[in-house]
Amino acid sequence: MYVIVVGAGKVGYYLAKELIEAPEGHEVLVIERAAFPTPWSRGAFLYEMKQNPAARCWVARGSGPAPSVLGYLCLWELSPEIHITNLAVHPDRRRQGIARALVAAILEDARRRQLTLALLEVRPSNSEALSLYEGLGFHVIGRRKGYYFDTGEDALLMQANLNTPRAC
Repeated sequence: MYVIVVGAGKVGYYLAKELIEAPEGHEVLVIERAAFPTPWSRGAFLYEMKQNPAARCWVARGSGPAPSVLGYLCLWELSPEIHITNLAVHPDRRRQGIARALVAAILEDARRRQLTLALLEVRPSNSEALSLYEGLGFHVIGRRKGYYFDTGEDALLMQANLNTPRAC
């Protein structure tokens, strides 16, 4: 579990087990429930962090005396690629560059470690997310029919070539 400290310019990490079982883990779940109509459960996060060796999660935290979780991003690392599985920002902190900072950080980390491809799925109706991803070098390469089981909505499959340097 990696932590981006927003406003302080520091990057550190927590073990996933420590974060999801700590008080901050509750903050992640609150954000998850506010962000998605069918949110991941605590058990789903625990499974990803404890039992899925491909799973990684990054967390953006405030830099104050009692820093809070502002947002998080989960991914699978399946060399030579990463696959973003979950990204959310607290509703009160949206449109402040937190999601962009999280995605940019994982892309830079992947480039540094010589991974070559990033993938994700996004709802076609999520215009803000589409704009964010396109601005970070992702482009649509396909469509997954009926991907979202809560609504039956398709997903757009997006990819970014990590061999292409990007100004984030």
